[in-house]
Amino acid sequence: MTLLPTQTASRFANRWLAAADSRPALLEAFSKLSIEQRDIAQALQTEVATGIGLNRAMRRLRNLLIVTLIERDLNGKADLNEVLDSMTQFADFAIQTLLTSLTIEMQALYGPPVGEESGQRQELIVLGMGKLGGGELNVSSDIDLIFTYAEDGDTLAQAGQKSLSNHEFFIRLGKKLIAALSEITEDGFCFRVDMALRPNGGSGPLVASFNMVEEYLIVQGREWERYAWVKARAITGRAEDIAALDAIVRPFVYRRYLDFSVIDAIRNMHSQIRAEVNRQERLHPDRSNNVKLGRGGIREIEFLTQVFQLIRGGRDASLRDRSTRRILTLLGECDLLKPDVVQQLLQSYTFLRNLEHRLQYLDDAQTHTLPAKEADREIVAHMMGLPSSAEMLAQLEQHREFVAAQFDAIFSARGNNQSPQSEEILLDLNAVDNDSRDATISHLSQLGFEDAAHVAQRLFATWKSPRLQSLPEASRNKLISLIHSALAQIVALTQTQNGKLTTLGLLLDFLETIARRSAYLALLTEYPDTLRRVIRMVGASGWAAKFLNKHPIVLDELLDDRLTSDLPDWAELDQQLNAQLAQATGDTERQMDILRETHHSQLFRLLAQDLAGKLSVEHLADHLSALADTIVDATVNAAWHTLATRHIEVPQFAVIAYGKLGGKELSYASDLDVIFLFNDEHPEAQGLYAKLTQRFITWMTTPTAAGILFDIDTALRPDGASGMLVSSVAAFERYQSNSAWVWEHQALSRARFCAGDATIGARFEQIREAVLRKVRDEAALKKDVSAMRKKMSTAYANRSPLFDLKHDAGGMIDIEFIVQYLVLRYAADYPQLCANIGNIGLLKLCADLHLIESGLTQDAANAYRLMRKLQHQIRLQGEDKARVPLEQVMQGVSHVQALWRQVLEAEVAGTGGGSGSV
Repeated sequence: MTLLPTQTASRFANRWLAAADSRPALLEAFSKLSIEQRDIAQALQTEVATGIGLNRAMRRLRNLLIVTLIERDLNGKADLNEVLDSMTQFADFAIQTLLTSLTIEMQALYGPPVGEESGQRQELIVLGMGKLGGGELNVSSDIDLIFTYAEDGDTLAQAGQKSLSNHEFFIRLGKKLIAALSEITEDGFCFRVDMALRPNGGSGPLVASFNMVEEYLIVQGREWERYAWVKARAITGRAEDIAALDAIVRPFVYRRYLDFSVIDAIRNMHSQIRAEVNRQERLHPDRSNNVKLGRGGIREIEFLTQVFQLIRGGRDASLRDRSTRRILTLLGECDLLKPDVVQQLLQSYTFLRNLEHRLQYLDDAQTHTLPAKEADREIVAHMMGLPSSAEMLAQLEQHREFVAAQFDAIFSARGNNQSPQSEEILLDLNAVDNDSRDATISHLSQLGFEDAAHVAQRLFATWKSPRLQSLPEASRNKLISLIHSALAQIVALTQTQNGKLTTLGLLLDFLETIARRSAYLALLTEYPDTLRRVIRMVGASGWAAKFLNKHPIVLDELLDDRLTSDLPDWAELDQQLNAQLAQATGDTERQMDILRETHHSQLFRLLAQDLAGKLSVEHLADHLSALADTIVDATVNAAWHTLATRHIEVPQFAVIAYGKLGGKELSYASDLDVIFLFNDEHPEAQGLYAKLTQRFITWMTTPTAAGILFDIDTALRPDGASGMLVSSVAAFERYQSNSAWVWEHQALSRARFCAGDATIGARFEQIREAVLRKVRDEAALKKDVSAMRKKMSTAYANRSPLFDLKHDAGGMIDIEFIVQYLVLRYAADYPQLCANIGNIGLLKLCADLHLIESGLTQDAANAYRLMRKLQHQIRLQGEDKARVPLEQVMQGVSHVQALWRQVLEAEVAGTGGGSGSV
């Protein structure tokens, strides 16, 4: 007989091969089959047919498979994927096969277990945890299991049978399954079984009903159990029961917000593991180099992947995969880890897992530690394809150093974690006596606050608020540490004394808002740069501070170093958003939150670039409009698929944007002026699309935990408030051609297709151009436009001494009306005026066509640009009305008024501080 390579490497394989003459031939035949070619069920039947019984046959098959994998792995015919997949598939097969057999035996004695409420037969659901759950089982690993079932009740006993409660039935069945898997016989064992991860661990019942699982997770579930349940995978059970269990477990594991508190929880768990490993290595120096639990080992890579899952998996379903390797790859694709780091981590993971397998190949022992004997180390090195144990140790150290460095980059304690009683923290916010308060004031003065007493008063008032006083001690400690750190940064980052006070007030309001969410405090503590960026943002913009207070979920955007550099890729965002919405199909509330979270995070990124001076007002408006288009389109698609009576897969429906969105001049807090068109001959189309429109508006405007998307204004639809909510394309064309007022044609001059059916969008553009190009009476047009402008002046009367940049005569509305008049007056002769290129672009085009005087046009365009910039700056400070001293914009106002006189031959008298001619 020719010796196989395994006979010189694996003592376990040598013993198995020597046990019977037929085994080498059996191995040689079986090892030629890849994982796709092996028929485990047929191989088991072949063993059972010899009359040896199911349990023994399963053990013999297990040994054959492992020796096969050893032979294939060491001869380069199998990679890590095949080894892990083969062992996982066999474990699943063994559990399913043995459970089926044992269930038949148990039901023969006691009858089938039946649900008390449903009356349906109940099944034992076996959950694979750990590496079995993740599909990455070792060749000699134990298997972590949890047993559960859906519903309590009793077995349906027949004559001669004894009835049991479902709970007792499944406990007995579970014990039998454990024995069938783990009892050691002359053929060894099938799998060692560990049940320690079940609710309440070793002190808890062996089997738990869904109600017991739910109550335990809600009341007693601990952070480390969230980590364990990430891997939970049902190996047996009905699909509907598995789905019901998933609905119970998912909210426990994956929080809907970004949960950065998990970093500290995993850090503590890791510290306990490392302490135990160090203790064992001190007691047994010959058992050092634990490739699983040691520094830079497999467990640290698993922690690295799972921390991202626990932080973000509630919002990103793709991160709920159970495989360490697949999650690592995804982290690189999502830019949560750098691609080169991911590649090296995968290489290190492969090296460590291959080494772990070779340690276990020696004696089929569940070991993760390099052997004490040098001869055995040499054998393992040769199995790794390395010339010596010294080279193996050197490569092992390189991988461990890299993994440890990446682990420390995420888990090393960062931020200000000092105790508030530390001598470095001189703020005693619980001070009640004058001496303590004086010490605090003195410290604030030394930091650089001129009005230190006022600052101290503000700090004490915030700290004494009921919200902060009711916090757990751990949160209070983090909060006071953050405040202490923030004070010095406010002084360093803010120039004026008034600015320091304002920034501190806004920051304290923000911290008070998020204080009850320990995850947000954890984020600011774990990532000190984030606190610095928050201080910069609230100091620069009152509106930004309000936005953060409303949507603290966007805080994690501040972790991205590219926040102020990379512009959005709207096509890519559209694909990602629609993919997320598809994953949440059937969960309307979650879909609405996905839309809101996506919008808020992208708006926040644009805000950060805006405050950093990276975007002009015009470019910002372009991006805000593109963001709105993306959200509107995704909302239409998702809302359509919630209609049960839809007759086509893709709606023949379009959203038409007017106003600021139509002109691509959207600002941060703009509402959306839109109308809705359809072009569908189905007899129920009108009602169906009216329902879609109502649902669209609901999705946009309904407050959820993530806020709202946009306020929607549909007043510009045909016949206004008295008209249909959605119109057919034909009805819209008739209305615009025959019934619309001049002011509606003015609005049409800056309307555009926004989302939905592009064919309808193209037809709308044809209608729009035809309407705008109608020949009009010049005198009547001037009269109508001037009358509408006067009506607006009355509606937005300004009684302050300041100039209203938007509504006062010589302001932005005048420019918009001038442009609209020019389009309606001259588009019949110059079709290029129908282009939706913005007010400044159209002014320049009119000057190029010699319709208005070039020099004055340029001056008015500059004035419009300045007013938009000033308006934007004022809105960034949280002001509702954009008003400035008249002298600040007097020259520009005079240019706009001059252009008004030139074009419309009449002044429109405004009211208030900025009204009238200059």
